[in-house]
Amino acid sequence: MGLLHTICSLSVCTCLVAQTGAIVVGGGHLRSTATAGAHTVTLTRQRTALSFAQRAGIRMRRRAGSKAGCKTVHASEYFGKVSVGTPPQEFTVVFDTGSGNLLLPSQQCKDQACTSHKRFNAGASSTAVDVGFADSPDKPVVKGGDRDVVTITFGTGEISGVFVKDNICVGSICTHGNFVAATEESDEPFSLVPFDGIFGLGLQQMSEGPHFNILDCMIRDKVLKANMFAVFFGATDEEPSEITFGEYRKAKMATDLFWVPVSSPGYWQVQMEDITIANKRMSLCKGQCQVAVDTGTSLMAGPTDIVNDLIDKLAVANNCSNYDTLPDLGFVVGKHILNLKPEDYVDKSEDGCSVALMTLDIPPPKGPLFIFGDPFLRKYYTVYDREALRVGFALAAHPGGPEVKGSAAARHSKQTLLVDLSPAEAAA
Repeated sequence: MGLLHTICSLSVCTCLVAQTGAIVVGGGHLRSTATAGAHTVTLTRQRTALSFAQRAGIRMRRRAGSKAGCKTVHASEYFGKVSVGTPPQEFTVVFDTGSGNLLLPSQQCKDQACTSHKRFNAGASSTAVDVGFADSPDKPVVKGGDRDVVTITFGTGEISGVFVKDNICVGSICTHGNFVAATEESDEPFSLVPFDGIFGLGLQQMSEGPHFNILDCMIRDKVLKANMFAVFFGATDEEPSEITFGEYRKAKMATDLFWVPVSSPGYWQVQMEDITIANKRMSLCKGQCQVAVDTGTSLMAGPTDIVNDLIDKLAVANNCSNYDTLPDLGFVVGKHILNLKPEDYVDKSEDGCSVALMTLDIPPPKGPLFIFGDPFLRKYYTVYDREALRVGFALAAHPGGPEVKGSAAARHSKQTLLVDLSPAEAAA
């Protein structure tokens, strides 16, 4: 999702962390405070025949000879609630680590994509301030004065909007910052999505300007117990999903965290040493691969040449005849192999089987870039440490799953899913 936006607009992103005093929102006023906390938002999962990412133009390849349609079992949207303004107006948003701005439909937008969703009414908020320019985030628009209109492209669609400053709350965690209030939204894909807006959680380089990065606004206002957030996606429709601001939750982890530094700030992007099949290195990266952990992408994606090579090596039968004997597919990150089972990387349906790997080509220095989307995030708990600029990975703890602690079988399952490489293996 956000990656599709930021690929198009990364060259114009100019966000800076604000250097102001600690303030927090309460009762429509700004007041000094030293209070810091944490809050967990429950996320709703909705399966879709075609994910936002696919509607926005990422390509998917099937093995030659397939006659089955491209039904994507893994495509889902995860969204939760935030509130903006005074009194608070509630919206459902995708919490997207692949983009850097908060985007909401505005009351001024009359397109169907806006009117079919909740729209922000600046006139109904006593704390809303119309802002003219991204590089002057605290300067109100004077009556009859000029203001920027920004257009953000999402693959096949686009949003145009103006800048607004207001109070923004994620549960009990409140700050004030700037966001894009959409005045126009293309019908495709925005009229089709089940959520109102997008809450960008990418790093500051991906935001529209100073004070547009809401995570950095929370950090500036010192409202987080720790300057991080963590994401847990349920393995089934019934298992709750969540995002936690200000801490991570050990109860959602079946293994200890290990940390990997961000390699190229903007995306939450880390170095990937290689790709494995059945824990055997494929030597596909040659020291050049990187991966962005993207909560707004429904499937896995990577460079065309590597994805095509992987699909050929995995040799998933279109009729699913070899599904039960398919190997683990792993990614070598931070001296660990992060394995996925066939159920995680294969779309299996009445139409047949296909590898749920999409192609997306991003040139250096950001690429060659893989994207770890929903299938990976359902298997692994991820923590995003803004202060130390690092990403934490742990095997996710799902009730009743092989990750449940205690038995020898469970320990073996965890060891085969998350493989800790020896120094010799890591250097291989």
